Amino acid sequence: MRLPGLRIVSSLTSPEPAAKFAVSAIIHDFERASPCVLASEESLAKYKKKRARELKHDRFRDATMLLADRMAERVAGRGRQVLYVLLAVVVIAAAGYGIYRWSQKRNEEAKQAMGRAIAIARAQITTTPPPNSKDPTFTTEQERAQRAIEEFQKVAAKYGEPYRTEARFFIASNQLITDHDRGLAELQSLSTGGGDVAVLAKFVLAQAKEADGKLDEAAALYGEVARQGGSIITPESANLRLAMVYDKQGKKKEAADLLFNIASAARNAKDKDGKPIPESAAAREAAQKLMKIDSARHAQLPKPPETDLSF
Repeated sequence: MRLPGLRIVSSLTSPEPAAKFAVSAIIHDFERASPCVLASEESLAKYKKKRARELKHDRFRDATMLLADRMAERVAGRGRQVLYVLLAVVVIAAAGYGIYRWSQKRNEEAKQAMGRAIAIARAQITTTPPPNSKDPTFTTEQERAQRAIEEFQKVAAKYGEPYRTEARFFIASNQLITDHDRGLAELQSLSTGGGDVAVLAKFVLAQAKEADGKLDEAAALYGEVARQGGSIITPESANLRLAMVYDKQGKKKEAADLLFNIASAARNAKDKDGKPIPESAAAREAAQKLMKIDSARHAQLPKPPETDLSF
């Protein structure tokens, strides 16, 4: 059977060169003129010129058509359907790769934007900036916080997750300085979600409540963070702050018990080989706080693990 648009030069078993054709998946049927129309070289030249202008020398299409020509040599005599399937695979694969590359580029842009915003949030506050320094500086915390909020708002508006939620967290944290009540409300909203941002929001909210003198609320939030057992805010860190709140509330025994448990567990911890695990900063601070609150309980602590200085 002779397929329209396909000029057979030889059979697949013939020693002559294989049949060649180039059918674009983009060109519609009405654009595929009959052989008599395309016989004229002048008409063919005009047609090609018109299509070139319309496609604007699209590099992806050119590459696809070249591959189509090569595929055509292998599928000659089997019909257009085989070629269309192969072209579809090429187009889908290229589209998937293009989306992947776009996503990667987008992620890099988002990371850089977050980095710039965080650098502003951590910028030095001084009235005398270092000479020749390219790092941003601010004269007041209010000024720095407002500028940081503006940068994080740009990230939240332009990029998707997880950058949008992370930016919202930083906005809320800085709003504790520029608009305290609004910052508290946003942190409360973020703390009800899931993931690391929710844990961070709850911890910062607890710190804000502690600073505001709302110790009962702060204690409840620190306790929730400790029970979650996260890695970004460890139970040690959360319980250390909880012990400090107990101390402010006059609950010396509760504070001492909690500090003792933190420091004791850290000093008794062993790795899978039975070797002592170095104390964390929170555990060391817990021991120091325990010494001030209850020196007798501090004396009951196990000895701190020896530091291995071998190389």
